Amino acid sequence: MNALIGFLTDPWQLPFMQRAFAVAAIIGAVCGVVGVYVVLRGMAFIGDAVAHSAFPGVALAYAFQGNLLLGGAAAGVTTSVLIAFVSQNRRLKEDTVIGVFFAFAFGLGIVLVSTRDSWTTDLSSFLFGQVLAVSAGDVWTVAVIGAALVLIVLAIGKELVAVSLDRETARCAGLPVFRLDLTLYILVTTTIVMSLEAVGNILVLALLITPAATARMLTERLWAMTVLASTVGCLGSIVGLYVSYTYDLAAGGSVVVVLTGLFVLTWSLAPRHGLLAKLVRRPDAGSLVAADS
Repeated sequence: MNALIGFLTDPWQLPFMQRAFAVAAIIGAVCGVVGVYVVLRGMAFIGDAVAHSAFPGVALAYAFQGNLLLGGAAAGVTTSVLIAFVSQNRRLKEDTVIGVFFAFAFGLGIVLVSTRDSWTTDLSSFLFGQVLAVSAGDVWTVAVIGAALVLIVLAIGKELVAVSLDRETARCAGLPVFRLDLTLYILVTTTIVMSLEAVGNILVLALLITPAATARMLTERLWAMTVLASTVGCLGSIVGLYVSYTYDLAAGGSVVVVLTGLFVLTWSLAPRHGLLAKLVRRPDAGSLVAADS
């Protein structure tokens, strides 16, 4: 029992771990909420695209000694606006437009980075995350931005779902489809940029998608899915940090591995849609067919 108590309490004795837990919990919860609408719309690719489209902004900020996150946010929002605008032409599917701008932005970032002689810790932390190095100011910044994102999502959640399920019906009902598209893109962009310090550019997609996908396996109701995704994201991030601290592993990677483990467990054992439930129902279905014949 003492060992368990020590395992749970020891990390909290360190100020940098306290800040890391706070940031990870907030980011995990916010990513869960926003990720629900990304999963419902089937646009997981946008998370990867926005994360990588932030790269040229970071490279420029690095070259001119600016703030890396602000540079990434500017590039990500610009790319999101372009994607939302070009996607209104229904001749091209949304994922096609995302792919075009994703490839361009990442290619531009590589070109910009190639003009520098060496990589630095700052740029590497953008790619791989550095949640253990966050400051108290970072915690408050993430908390304020996260609260604003959640409030916006809750305010227009029904409209976002309507556009996700049937764009033409939503347009006929008088909903501003383009503005809702643009709002969702900017919400996703802001969420991703906010999460970069925790898990980095490479792993941020998992934090956005995996909790929502896990919740999707458990419920059909939007409110329940939102609560579950937020809870999974928050708890999974905290457990990932415990794993990182205990075994001296990379924090961002540990968080992603834990979240993926929760998803696999849910995919296997979910009461209605899990693999085990389907295997159990299959013999029963066969018996009913035989009895009817």
